[in-house]
Amino acid sequence: MQDVEVIESAATAAVALDPVRARLLGELVVPASAAGLAARVGIPRQKVNYHLRALETHGLVQLSEERRHGGITERVLQASAASYVVSPAAVNPSAASPDANPDHLSAGYLVALAGRIVREVGGLARRAGASGKRLPTLAIDTTIGFRSAADRAAFADDLTSAVLDLAARYHHSDGRPHRLVVAAHPIPVEEP
Repeated sequence: MQDVEVIESAATAAVALDPVRARLLGELVVPASAAGLAARVGIPRQKVNYHLRALETHGLVQLSEERRHGGITERVLQASAASYVVSPAAVNPSAASPDANPDHLSAGYLVALAGRIVREVGGLARRAGASGKRLPTLAIDTTIGFRSAADRAAFADDLTSAVLDLAARYHHSDGRPHRLVVAAHPIPVEEP
């Protein structure tokens, strides 16, 4: 089971986003048969089977094992991933193109960058997993408090200078290109 699977297809996204199927996917982090799942979620087994076939057709669940009970074979299924993210490409193939937004300080540009990361890393992770390789990635996530807009602007200038200096120092035109994205946004205030 993968940690996270990026859904690229509109049809697969529609299947995964159906409320009943989304609930079944959540339950199938632990392998279960249709009968066992039906008992856990309180939905008739026939209806669970119908939804499981749709999830299996789209690769969202996979066969974990088969158990034989007399002349009956019980199929035990498991979700293909612990969680799912829908790529912007599932909505529109040209979605999440930061090039379409010239305002690099806008929220729209940042969202497009995030969408491109989901689309690109999802595809790279899928190919790496299929070949049995590990995808080389790096992520830094931290929190910083700015006392003023001037502090935030000065930090942005210093960060830009440092990143450009590091990129110039380690960039080799004959090396494998990597995309580097540095982003900052206010942390949402949670409603009580």
